[in-house]
Amino acid sequence: MLIGMMAGTPAFAAPPIKIGALFSVSGPAAFLGEPERNTAQMVVDEINKAGGIKGRKLDLVVIDTQGDPAKAVQGVNKLIKDDKVAAIIGPSTTGDSMAIIPVVEKAGIPLISCAAGIKITDPVKKWVFKTAQNDALAVAKIYEHLNKQKISKIAILTVSDGFGSSGREQLVAHAKAFGITIISNETYGPKDTDMTAQLTKIRASGAQAVICWGTNPGPAIVARNIKQLGIKVPLFMSHGVSSRKFIELAGNAAEGIILPSGRVIVASQIPKNDPQKKALLSYVNSYKKVYKVEGDHFGGHAWDAMMLLKGAIEKAGDQPSAIRDQLEKTSKFAGIGGTFSYSAQDHAGLTKDAFVLVEVKNQNWNLVK
Repeated sequence: MLIGMMAGTPAFAAPPIKIGALFSVSGPAAFLGEPERNTAQMVVDEINKAGGIKGRKLDLVVIDTQGDPAKAVQGVNKLIKDDKVAAIIGPSTTGDSMAIIPVVEKAGIPLISCAAGIKITDPVKKWVFKTAQNDALAVAKIYEHLNKQKISKIAILTVSDGFGSSGREQLVAHAKAFGITIISNETYGPKDTDMTAQLTKIRASGAQAVICWGTNPGPAIVARNIKQLGIKVPLFMSHGVSSRKFIELAGNAAEGIILPSGRVIVASQIPKNDPQKKALLSYVNSYKKVYKVEGDHFGGHAWDAMMLLKGAIEKAGDQPSAIRDQLEKTSKFAGIGGTFSYSAQDHAGLTKDAFVLVEVKNQNWNLVK
């Protein structure tokens, strides 16, 4: 169901520009897809209310993938063949994104994924861009912090899906460069409900810290299991739990957990001279006005995708090839997930400065300074 706020929208003489959207609105990854869907529709409504793009209305066609790669492929084929969209934003997950890349590459339709896996844009694919920060950048942010804390022996516990496998690869690949030794390397399944067996091994390993890489609900279970087992070493999470939902699921066990995140969940704590400050506050305030809850890290990926498309269409028109070429020229766009600069060699567009570290204190996110 599309959520609109069409009252006061001007009349449009020219046909609309159709934008496709693939999000995990239902299913286990709904905590990603629902705010992404809501944000994309909010931005489209705002653009249309202001007169559209060069006098043309945007028409957002949303398909729920349910976090199922097969449904994502069905959806992308419908968007391209039946709806004839000019560009597509989403999907929400790395697995869904990887599944549809061959389809958009063959059809020549620009895609801006909202998922984090580095493989989505590395190596570069001609028609594929992304807004979610790469997991390699998140790893670097955590490892820098561990260096400052003089922590060198760690355990990792990663979920065995696309996001977790990609994070695990990056954690292993970058450890040596930061002088980090991984002395325990455990995994869990996406549907597992108890990780005490893996954590008991980790406790015996002598690790100085634990890094868990996954998306809800698994990391919240890990947090509770660690508290139940009385493990006292620091626990770090990935940006895959950077939303209010994680704190709700983990409860008191979330206290003290540190993770890399986009700035949006600590927007009010960001310095006034930060180039993203204006966009962050605009998004947070608009989302709260429309949906009565705070905008989050994941909705921010959709905000960035829609605004990048808006800029490309304003400059180059609505033909897919022109949109793609213009996206690749994006330079210093200060959005929600960071400041984007795409190029022919880089369709991810961000550096590790796109992340800040946040810590859960008193059931709220706090900026680590």
